[in-house]
Amino acid sequence: MEITWYGHSCFRLTERAEASVVCDPYDNQHVGYPPLKLKADIVTISHESPSHSFLKAVKGEPYVITGPGEYEIGGVFITGVRTNGRNKKESVVPENTLYVIDYNGINIVHLGDLSVAPSQSEVEELGPVHVALVPVGDGGGLNSSKAAEVISLLEPNIVIPMHYSTPATKIKLDGIIKFLKEMGLSHVETMPSLKITSIEGLPEETRVVVLDYPRE
Repeated sequence: MEITWYGHSCFRLTERAEASVVCDPYDNQHVGYPPLKLKADIVTISHESPSHSFLKAVKGEPYVITGPGEYEIGGVFITGVRTNGRNKKESVVPENTLYVIDYNGINIVHLGDLSVAPSQSEVEELGPVHVALVPVGDGGGLNSSKAAEVISLLEPNIVIPMHYSTPATKIKLDGIIKFLKEMGLSHVETMPSLKITSIEGLPEETRVVVLDYPRE
């Protein structure tokens, strides 16, 4: 399967002979980055926002998932889990849905705008996490230190950071350097996309993979 990042929290997941999935398509007038011109069989929306739920950016007639539940479309199993709720100060934070996307046993978790670390029991309910798409730039989602905390709870094989500042971003967010320092890294080479052939080929220790976004 292949994972491609288009900037902010938007990804496209594809696998031959399986349904394609786009997560959190954005309005580039609001977020920055080049305009999205995507096709997909399924679209997942973590929450209602121009930066996460711009369905006009996805052509065709995709099946749209906007909240918790269990779904099976085109051979892909998707589980939506409501997150956030109340933080430690008991103040209400915006609702968010994270998605576990299962491609033939390879589980990709898109955390959306997760802002409150899940409990141990909530983590166990997710099952094994092979690839975690994690917000790291604050601005409504996890900041770098909270992102590192959540990663230690999920114990994924691969982490792909998202929702951080780049030269193309219009939204005020932290850059990726803070997150890399939290993970004990000084620099990571970017890749155009991530291709996964099997669970056996995944690293045993958590590895951070930074994807590049398409230029105009």
